[in-house]
Amino acid sequence: MSAHCMLTGARPGFGNRVSHSHRRTSRRFDPNIQSKRYWLPSEGRCVRLRLSVRGIRTVDAIGVEAAVARIRARGVRV
Repeated sequence: MSAHCMLTGARPGFGNRVSHSHRRTSRRFDPNIQSKRYWLPSEGRCVRLRLSVRGIRTVDAIGVEAAVARIRARGVRV
């Protein structure tokens, strides 16, 4: 699965790993993606979302209904 957040759109960042001798090689900074189940009362079912930890805190703040509405507005199927 790809390492991106369904809510915030966080994707991997890229940079360089720098050794002690200062030789640079490519590396990847992955977001902290977690799979989490939420109960969606309007549809009477659970939805499984792949969210970054920041996305989970956003769902806690705005509620699961508003979060799913934002995800669907981005064109992601839930």
